[in-house]
Amino acid sequence: MLVPSRRRLRIEVWIVLGLSLGQSAVYSVVQLLDKMTRAPLAEGTSTLNRSQSTREYFDLTYQLLDIVFALVPVLLVIYFLTEHRPAGESGASAFRKLGFNFARPGKDLLQGLGLAALIGIPSLGLYAAGRALGITTAIIPSALDAYWWTIPVLILSAVRHGIVEEVIVVGYLLDRLGKFGWSMPLAIFASSMLRGSYHLYQGFGPFIGNAVMGAVFAWIYTKTRRVMPLVIAHALLDIVAFVGFSLFGKAMGLG
Repeated sequence: MLVPSRRRLRIEVWIVLGLSLGQSAVYSVVQLLDKMTRAPLAEGTSTLNRSQSTREYFDLTYQLLDIVFALVPVLLVIYFLTEHRPAGESGASAFRKLGFNFARPGKDLLQGLGLAALIGIPSLGLYAAGRALGITTAIIPSALDAYWWTIPVLILSAVRHGIVEEVIVVGYLLDRLGKFGWSMPLAIFASSMLRGSYHLYQGFGPFIGNAVMGAVFAWIYTKTRRVMPLVIAHALLDIVAFVGFSLFGKAMGLG
């Protein structure tokens, strides 16, 4: 098996991040500056799932295309992490290497539920504090029109976010930073800062909250070497936020 050089791996990481969450981080910083130079941050809003067409089935098509193409960088990461050996020899599976499989569904589900509770409850308090301090925008988890497909699409969107963020920012990035010779604390810090940075468009409160979440998730991954519980926890957090807001947000005066 050929071992890629550090230079090649660095180029690979920049390509992956440039096609995915690194790109999101750059846009997020620009969006934050745009909002801050328009009005006080507390007067801004951040909409996470918005309609892309006033025509129902075109909107559905756009939503599904966004979800599918957002997962392409994950496939690229899986390809890069798969050990490619000469013909006739089997390489190590990237899914097994990342712990992104169904090898222990019960334990992964329980850990995911626990992590979701651990992160979700403090996040509500942090959001309220950020709004009170004027450093967080009003977050609208869903602005999709009410169609028969709205809830399923929101669930798929939540799962997409869980897979993209945990596989790339935790599993992949920690693997590559380790190959660059970075210490584990430094790699965890870089991973958590990246996670926080692509949430900056929501304000400084979500930046802090997501950076802390990133540090916790990355630390847990170093102990378990399984990304699946993180994906489950992340997806559950987003499902509760997206679907809960879609069903009850306006009735509770949150919209």
